Amino acid sequence: MTTASIQPVVFNPYDYDFHEDPYPTYRRLREEAPIYRNDELGFWALSRHVDVSAAFRDAKRLSSANGVSLDPAAYGPHAHKVMSFLAMDDPRHLRMRQLVSKGFTPRRVNEMRPRITELTRQHLEPALESRNFDWITEVAGKLPMDVISELMGVPQVDRAELRRLADLVVHREEGVLDVPMPAMEASISLFTYYADMLAQRRKNPGTDLISALLEAEIDGDRLSDNEIIGFMFLMVVAGNETTTKLLGNALFWAARNPGEYAKVAANPELVPEWVEETLRYDTSSQIVARTAAEDIEYHGETMRAGDKVLILLGSANRDDAVFDDGDAYTIGRSGKNALISFGAGPHFCLGAHLARLEAVIALHEFASQVPAYGLEDSGIVRVHSTNVRGFANLPIELESN
Repeated sequence: MTTASIQPVVFNPYDYDFHEDPYPTYRRLREEAPIYRNDELGFWALSRHVDVSAAFRDAKRLSSANGVSLDPAAYGPHAHKVMSFLAMDDPRHLRMRQLVSKGFTPRRVNEMRPRITELTRQHLEPALESRNFDWITEVAGKLPMDVISELMGVPQVDRAELRRLADLVVHREEGVLDVPMPAMEASISLFTYYADMLAQRRKNPGTDLISALLEAEIDGDRLSDNEIIGFMFLMVVAGNETTTKLLGNALFWAARNPGEYAKVAANPELVPEWVEETLRYDTSSQIVARTAAEDIEYHGETMRAGDKVLILLGSANRDDAVFDDGDAYTIGRSGKNALISFGAGPHFCLGAHLARLEAVIALHEFASQVPAYGLEDSGIVRVHSTNVRGFANLPIELESN
């Protein structure tokens, strides 16, 4: 095939075929179009690690004020209502982040360790006894919602419904290039639920995160009810969904690379390395949006002020310029400090520590008890989303000793 016969690279984040395996497209973007323009959908895209890393740190020229989603209905000056401080620039972003950090502290997260272990075993042990189960339905889909719900004080009886609503918020129907109606309705239901919960905490505060956010104060400044509700929505959608997908992606790729899993099963102390390699190789948060606040030049192209810009985390983490043999799944590889899965700069993910803690505990419990397992390919169902990558169903079968 001659160079002239190769079709120009096409990148459409809504395309279901792209969702199945985005990485060949990412490689072509890095090699052929490191600053890519999609006129039909109206965005630019940055795919190389050096550019993605710089873009995250360039918070003044690449604004977050219109939100982080490609979907038109979720993009604009109203985005902060559903994406909290992810959809804000400094100083507004810094103020909100500092106030939230008063309640959502590293100490509060670390104190969850025994409870996370307990919840993991509660879900994992009956699943392992069956030897044939859906990892997402029985474990990975339940644990993150339980952890966030425990932090917030959500009753156990409500958690399955909240997870169902959170799933609807991120799912995208094939051919629909915006937020579908079921996602909008699910968002309204979640906001209504958390508004009622917040009103209850104002009357009867407790020791949970919501009560701590109500008390958070810096020099007399406090969070408004809408700001707290927005953060709660962010936690249940972004925090819950991305961690569920991380746990699913870890088991999927370890099964596809049994030699790598064998290393972990023989030495479960390698689980943190398993988590980090999954975050690099197939991160659950693939794409975030920004808005050019001024004209910016990249690779000879000029993004105009007001243009939408997509930052491709999933592509950056496979860049061979930073990660040797980036398309290989290698647990224990070097170069982990270059990982970009949680962003960088002022918008570095506030929940990164909690996500890693949950994943390490859950996968350590699994690897300590499962020497080998396989996937039931016919039952695997992938989630279709413009920015989140993972599975809705991942049936596994434990192998006999």
